[in-house]
Amino acid sequence: MELTIPVETVCRIILRAREYEALVPETDPDAGSNASDDGSVDELEDGRDENPAEAELRAIIDDLAEDEQAELIALAMVGHGTYDASEWDEAMESAAEETDDAADWVLDQPTLSTDLDAGLAAFDLSCDGIGTLV
Repeated sequence: MELTIPVETVCRIILRAREYEALVPETDPDAGSNASDDGSVDELEDGRDENPAEAELRAIIDDLAEDEQAELIALAMVGHGTYDASEWDEAMESAAEETDDAADWVLDQPTLSTDLDAGLAAFDLSCDGIGTLV
C-alpha cells in the first residue's frame, strides 16, 4: 500500500487535531469572571464560531484531492480498528463513500489524532521528527 497523501500532510492534520480535541465545550456561565478564580477554564473552552484549529483542519481537508481524502478517512478507520491493515481495499471503499463531507466526517471523530497516528503505525509509518506544534 502506497499513500498518495503525503505523510507530512497527515502529520499536520494530527497536530491540528490534537489542538482541536483539547478544546472543551463552553461550561463557564460567568465568562467575565476572574480567570484565576475559575481555574482559567475559558482558555480551553471552544468558542466554535472562532476556532482556528477547526478552520485550519477544514481548509487542509477541503484542499485534498478526493482520493487523498479517502485515504485520510481510511487511515482513521484502520487506526480506530474498524478495519485491519490487511483490509485496506475495504477501508478505502468505505472511506470513498464519506468524501462528499470529508471535513465533517473527520471532525466528528472524537479520537481523530490517535486514530490517524495508529493508522500510520499499522503501515509502519509515523510522524516522528515531522513538524512541531506552533
